[in-house]
Amino acid sequence: MEQTVREAVADAVGEGLQRLVLSNAPKASELSKVKIYPVTAGGRQCYQIEEYRGTQVFHRNCGEEEVEQKVIEWLEDGCFKQAELTSVFHQRTILFGKKGNATVRCRRRQDSPSIVIPREHNRKKKYLLEEGIPVPFLVDLGVMTKEGMVLKAKYDKFRQINRFLEFVEDILPALPRERELQILDFGCGKSYLTFALYHYLHTIKNYSIRIVGLDLKKDVIAHCSRLAASYGYDKLEFLCGDIAAYTKATAVDMVVTLHACDTATDYALYKALCWGASVVLSVPCCQHEWNRQMECEALAPFLKYGIIKERMSALMTDAFRANVMEACGYKTQLLEFVDMEHTPKNILLRAVKKETIEQSALPARVKEGTEGILKYCGTKPALYRLLTEKE
Repeated sequence: MEQTVREAVADAVGEGLQRLVLSNAPKASELSKVKIYPVTAGGRQCYQIEEYRGTQVFHRNCGEEEVEQKVIEWLEDGCFKQAELTSVFHQRTILFGKKGNATVRCRRRQDSPSIVIPREHNRKKKYLLEEGIPVPFLVDLGVMTKEGMVLKAKYDKFRQINRFLEFVEDILPALPRERELQILDFGCGKSYLTFALYHYLHTIKNYSIRIVGLDLKKDVIAHCSRLAASYGYDKLEFLCGDIAAYTKATAVDMVVTLHACDTATDYALYKALCWGASVVLSVPCCQHEWNRQMECEALAPFLKYGIIKERMSALMTDAFRANVMEACGYKTQLLEFVDMEHTPKNILLRAVKKETIEQSALPARVKEGTEGILKYCGTKPALYRLLTEKE
C-alpha cells in the first residue's frame, strides 16, 4: 500500500520502533545525521535521540509522540533526504528526490514474529477529525454516517481532509489569536475543505474566524450557503465570483486556493501578496500557461514529447511560484498532498510570512529571483506579469 511520509513514520512508531536513522543531509546543514532507538530510563520506556553535529554527538530522551512529530518535521523541512525505519514487523525506507518528492518503500521483516503480540505501541492512526465522532458537514457530504462511522468508499476522502488539516495545524503559530482571523478560500468548489477548515479552527481550536469561499458555479455556492446556514456557521460565507475580480477584502490573514485552474492560482497568490497574508496554502489544478509558452532549445529533445512537456511545465510552474513567494518574504515549502480528485497534481505550496517587504520593492526582488529561469525557458507567467508590469 502506498504511504505518505507522515503515515510511514506514524505506522513505524505505532507498531514498535526499534531503530530509526535519518541521513543524507544537505552539505550546508549543521545536523548531519540522527539515530533513534528505544531505551529504558527511570523504569519507563522512551526513545533516545542521537544528533550528530560536526564532530560531536548529542543525546536526549523523549516520548513516542515527540519522536513521531520531530521526525516528520525534519523530513518535511528538507533536513534529510533519507530515512531508514525498522519496527517490529516492517522495514521502511523513505527517499527524497532532487525535486523534493518522497518515495516510501515498506517490506515485512523476514525475522519478524509470525504472531502479532498486542502492545501499547500498536495504536490506530489518530486523526484531527476523529472516527466515531459525528461531524455534521461530513455526514451531509456523505463521508460519515450519523453515528460518526466513516463510509468505506469515502475513507480516502476522510484521510485527505485530515491530511489538509495537518498542514493547517503546522502553521497555527503564524496566525494571531487576539482578533478575528480573515480567511479567503478561492475556488472552493463543493467546499469539503472549507467546511473542515471552519470546523477545525472555530469548533475545535476555538479561533475567532471569518471565512469567505469563492467559486464560479452558482448552484454549488447556493448549496454550500444552505449547508453553512443549517450548521449555524454564521461567519462562513460563500460568494459567486472570479478570483481576479474579487475586491471586497482589504486585509486577509490566510489565503487558501485548492484546485484553482491555470492562472487563477496566480491571481490568488498575487492577491495574497497584495494583502500581506500571513499564510498561503495552494494546490493547483491544471497548469497550461507555462506549457503554452515554453520554448527552450536546450530542452527541445525532451519537450517534443507532449506528456513530458506537460509534466515538466507543471513542476516548473510550482517551483516558480514557490520562488516568487520566497522572494516576497515567505518561508515556502512544496509538500506532497493527495488531492480530493485523485489527480497527479498533488503538490501543496505552503508559504508562511517571515519578512514584511514594501510593495514597491516586490518587482525588483521577483525579477532578481526568477528572470534567469524565465529567460532560459522562454516564459513569462501571469504571476510574474502581475508583480512586475504596470497596469
